[in-house]
Amino acid sequence: MNHSGTYSFAMTRWCVLGLLLVKISAGMIAAEASPADTQTVLKQICQKSDFPGLAVIVAKHGKVCEAAAVGVRKSGDPGPLTTNDVFHIGSCTKSMTATLAAMLVEQGKLRWNSTISEAFPELKGRMDEQYEKVTLQQLLTQRGGVPGQPPEAAWKRAWEERGTPQQQRYEFIQAVLREPPEAAPGTRYIYSNQGYAIAGAMLEKVAGIAWEQLITERLFKPLHMNSAGFGPPGTKGKVDQPWGHTRQDGALVALQEDNPPAIAPAGRVHCSLYDLAKYAEFHMEGERRGGLLRPDTFRKLHTPVSGNHDETKYAFGWICVKRAWAGGSAIMHNGSNTMWYVVMWLAPKKDFAVIVATNTGVGDTFQGCDEVATQMIKKWGTRGP
Repeated sequence: MNHSGTYSFAMTRWCVLGLLLVKISAGMIAAEASPADTQTVLKQICQKSDFPGLAVIVAKHGKVCEAAAVGVRKSGDPGPLTTNDVFHIGSCTKSMTATLAAMLVEQGKLRWNSTISEAFPELKGRMDEQYEKVTLQQLLTQRGGVPGQPPEAAWKRAWEERGTPQQQRYEFIQAVLREPPEAAPGTRYIYSNQGYAIAGAMLEKVAGIAWEQLITERLFKPLHMNSAGFGPPGTKGKVDQPWGHTRQDGALVALQEDNPPAIAPAGRVHCSLYDLAKYAEFHMEGERRGGLLRPDTFRKLHTPVSGNHDETKYAFGWICVKRAWAGGSAIMHNGSNTMWYVVMWLAPKKDFAVIVATNTGVGDTFQGCDEVATQMIKKWGTRGP
């Protein structure tokens, strides 16, 4: 099952949620032999899948159990990929935007049932009427009826990147809201980057500052995620961080590109795996002790909405699944702009997380990273830090 929403690659670099929901089950893990050395596993998968580089980090009870990286930052360049390198995390950004929304809800600046028309009263009568009562919660849980693909003219315009990121988003969401929803709001799950762009714009409106500044001040700085930023990691033209890679005629092509800022709240963050592990621990520990948010708010963020006529267990930027190795409930998400790929698996009851990243987003990316996650769960899922 793939909800990537990708269309013409020449037209877009999409924030992918490739929901090949990893077949990481307790039965499969128990049946396999003891895990090989992590470096060996990464090298084998990197070679088999023809990845430029591959990295993993495992965290448990607030400590990093293991971190490893193999391969290169850029195809054709000898610079090695390291565990401290910065990766584009794509749609793993979505839970960060939802977390930021929760902070504003706890502050009383927004409600979960705040509507688009309440946030943007000036657009009432200028948006499709069905969108007027769509709520913040519906947008963040992918039930707002917002289409999976943006209007073509609006998407083309977004690539021009005129004005500040906040101005670009406002122009973009107006174009989206003028068109009819893909489905009646609240009736079914539709994975939509546009929906998250609208939610991000709502946060900007009530906070009075751009989403990029808001998430940096309210989330990245308190968690000491010092590597976190936006867009392609590294310096343009230099190999001081991993480059993204796609394929042309079967060959890897290195690029330093990303989606336009208009949809940044859906997937434009980059950070190191160590900093992403801090974020994972923040969410897992939050269910028990809180931290920037109340425990009940964390639990809400990790709970899929009910009363929908579909089987997709989507919460607030998290996919919710049952896994024996997780002690019951696991939450996960993955993300890619088709040039990088990251997948996160969190087991809050076990305080255990596995994060895998590669600097390409095509080919056997999902399968290769799933294999790494499976090996790490087998190796560390029943052990202490």
